[in-house]
Amino acid sequence: MTIASALALYSTMIVLALIPGPGVIVVVARALDSGFRQGLATAMGVLSGDFVFITLTVFGLAALAELMGNLFVVIKYIGAAYLIYMGFTLITAKPLSEEPQISKPVNHSTNFLVGLMTSISNPKVVLFYFSFFPAFIDLDNLSLTDVAALFFIAIFSVGTVMAGYAYVAAKTKSSFAASPKTRYLKLGSGALLIGGGVFIALRN
Repeated sequence: MTIASALALYSTMIVLALIPGPGVIVVVARALDSGFRQGLATAMGVLSGDFVFITLTVFGLAALAELMGNLFVVIKYIGAAYLIYMGFTLITAKPLSEEPQISKPVNHSTNFLVGLMTSISNPKVVLFYFSFFPAFIDLDNLSLTDVAALFFIAIFSVGTVMAGYAYVAAKTKSSFAASPKTRYLKLGSGALLIGGGVFIALRN
């Protein structure tokens, strides 16, 4: 893989990551609801989904992924249903002032899995790695260094962008922390999650 192709791939992946989609929606919603660490855990799940597709593509397993198409469909609907459930829970939750003794448990693994399921069920991600990804690299002549470079490119493009979204959303949350508008922030987060779930469920 040449430096030029690596830079082209890096630039393309940054642009695609910046475009709001299911991954961005869940990262932002989780950071708005539960803070930066939870948003970051979701972002790492999204990035891990990219790792899955990079691995499948590099080792010529796109055909296997096609055979597993039904499994991906099941994962898509499970992920969509869970996002809708999380959004509904946020919207219907009582205001914090009405439940001062209730403390929501922090669960990084759950948010990681949400990000992972969202990523591997996202048609945009599937299309990119199985259709356009090979245009940037020669899959028949990849060295171990090239494979490592692909993962680093994903980390510094998809990972950085998603972490950035989580940070900005968490900052927004903290600025509203002592405001009566917090309720509206939760309603917005819930709507984002429900919208992301519906978006995933309806996309082919």
